[in-house]
Amino acid sequence: MSAAGARPDPRAQGGGQVYRNFIGGEWVASESARTTPNLNPADTREVLGQVPLSTAEDARRAVAAARAAWPAWRSTPAPRRGAILFKAMAIMDAEKEQVARLLTREQGKTVKESLGEIQRTINILEYIAAEGRRIGGQTVPSELPSNFCYTVRQPLGVVVCVTPWNFPVAIPVWKMAPALVSGNTVVFKPATLTPETASAVVSIFERAGVPRGALNMVLGSGGTVGNALVDHDDVRAISFTGSNDVGAEIYSRGARRMARVQCEMGGKNPVVVLSDADLELAVESSAQGAFGSTGQRCTATSRVVVEEGIADAFVERLVARAKRVRVGSGLDAATEMGPAVDRSQLETDLKYIAIGQEEGARLCGGGRKLEEGALAHGHFVEPAVFDHVSPTMRIAQEEIFGPVVSVIRVKGFEEALAAANQVRYGLSASIFTRDASSVFRFVDDIEAGIVHINSGTPGGEAQLPFGGTKATGVGPREQGPTALEFFTEVKTVYVDYTGQARKSSMY
Repeated sequence: MSAAGARPDPRAQGGGQVYRNFIGGEWVASESARTTPNLNPADTREVLGQVPLSTAEDARRAVAAARAAWPAWRSTPAPRRGAILFKAMAIMDAEKEQVARLLTREQGKTVKESLGEIQRTINILEYIAAEGRRIGGQTVPSELPSNFCYTVRQPLGVVVCVTPWNFPVAIPVWKMAPALVSGNTVVFKPATLTPETASAVVSIFERAGVPRGALNMVLGSGGTVGNALVDHDDVRAISFTGSNDVGAEIYSRGARRMARVQCEMGGKNPVVVLSDADLELAVESSAQGAFGSTGQRCTATSRVVVEEGIADAFVERLVARAKRVRVGSGLDAATEMGPAVDRSQLETDLKYIAIGQEEGARLCGGGRKLEEGALAHGHFVEPAVFDHVSPTMRIAQEEIFGPVVSVIRVKGFEEALAAANQVRYGLSASIFTRDASSVFRFVDDIEAGIVHINSGTPGGEAQLPFGGTKATGVGPREQGPTALEFFTEVKTVYVDYTGQARKSSMY
């Protein structure tokens, strides 16, 4: 993973060295002298580097570089743009072990989870790169004789991609790849918590041959860098993944200047377990969904809605499964759950565990901050299981983004469906049952963009749309056949080949 020539290699920076922005094809220092440390969340004594808190002027320079590069990139044939993405895919595949360990050191998830994220990213690149040979429109019959009607998809211009820390490889790529293959130029604003992983991703695109200025990256805060990008008149579209509060603000600011905005935000995903379910399968899937990636994913299982007749057995087995989860550094092959990403997220987890107890839910296991031995310097918490949770409690309504699962007891299918839908979010949901009627009624009536049958709430494939309903999402779905919709606009063309003026629009 060595950078070409004498350019600074942002991926190799550690200790007190400062990460660099990528603007106009160059790794450049920020104009700001202010930085914040990038810490290993499993051992905060390890400083990986210093993150520049870049200025609004840094952001404007990146937009200017993207704007200058757009005419040439737009004119590059789409199959050639796709070929560059195929090369990026090959580089990522060759370097996935190194990138996975880098991701784990910086974000905290296990190496196995990091490798899974990178493999999904490779799959996304494979699918989107092929779009370079598939981008097209439609031919449509005209109501007039000697008139040929068709549509084409064309790029927007400069687009901004704002991404979170929980999937710092996959989410940036599933935004940037369709933007680039469509002929847009990109300014990438990654999360401040994962600058090194973001730099590795950008370096892969650079080495794959993305031309100077077509892809740019600016590190820094949302309040400074993010606002400068969102409010810039040359930015035609913003694709954002993150919290509802920030997404709502970006959406309103973009609307004021008629920019396109795509937001993928919160989730409070339910698993419904009916009395005829395979109990072992439901328990294992719920545990993996709740505690995998330390619960730090938008599709995590945060609620399990269980029929009363099997609830005692389900809770007993889920608590026992939670106690077996091995918590530690993600770099340790024996670890099943890593740390919270930073102190703030750890404090949020602990706050909601206390709230659940105050609300009257029964904490059946876990929930302690872990500080013993090798865990003393990291952001570790035990997986927590709450039972006898009311659907209206805060722990059943608000996104925690940690390894905390709430069990809601119900009397039957109708009550289960009502409880599952009784939140503002609508990203992912699953049901465990052997009854085909219940499966299809659930599919029809659950308020979610992604539905799983007899499997957990996380997971998705590159060739299928990803996104949610209600407060979870705004704008076209990401990934799969819908991925290009947000990053292109449709142009309708009428070709009159009569060679003369028509007497009316009808003949």
